[in-house]
Amino acid sequence: MDLTTQAATSAEPTGFTAWVISVMEALGGPGAGAIVALENLFPPIPSEVILPLAGFAASQGNMTIFSAVLWTTLGSLIGALALYGIGATLGRDRTRAIAAKLPLVKIADIDRTEAWFAKHGVKAVFFGRMIPLFRSFISLPAGVERMRLSTFALFTTLGSLIWNTVFVIAGYLLGESWYLVEQYAGLFSKAVLVLAVLAVIAFVAVRIRNNRREPEAAAEEAPTVQFARISAEAPTEKIHRLR
Repeated sequence: MDLTTQAATSAEPTGFTAWVISVMEALGGPGAGAIVALENLFPPIPSEVILPLAGFAASQGNMTIFSAVLWTTLGSLIGALALYGIGATLGRDRTRAIAAKLPLVKIADIDRTEAWFAKHGVKAVFFGRMIPLFRSFISLPAGVERMRLSTFALFTTLGSLIWNTVFVIAGYLLGESWYLVEQYAGLFSKAVLVLAVLAVIAFVAVRIRNNRREPEAAAEEAPTVQFARISAEAPTEKIHRLR
């Protein structure tokens, strides 16, 4: 019984999952690494499916568990380096120019982001590799800010190694029930997505409110010219005519 048939007895894979299984059957570890690299470039591809499947494939002898972890981590690094390159090509000036054209985004926002990344960039890259949705996007600002490539590669590899190892081993231990990993991890991913959406909504709401208040505040603080009232009873200067 091949890998597809065994997985079908419990998970009945179709579509994308079936394709991932077929690639791993044909290519083993390198196939898993290639799919993970694509997952980094296209975040909608869920690593929560790919990595447990790599562990399942290892449990069925299509690759060793060491090979599964090694190739998936290498794939993560390759995908992250590609996005880093895109960010570096885009550059700081172009990023600021694009941001200036976006509604509700101010250059000050970019300045604060740059300052934050300059201070926390290493931690952002390391922990970002273990957060769904942000796993890929964190490579872009690293490239824009031209983080030292060796530092970026090191902490991307370490973060990816931890994330990939957990999911690959879980898939390996669960065997034909690998899909349980995806189900529970999917809840975590959805929670992160909801929080991200709420954060965007809050940002937009606060920015719209502030934009409305700025003209009112400016109007209140604008200086007014006061003209002295001339009283009818005020003394007037008499001009004497010279005869």
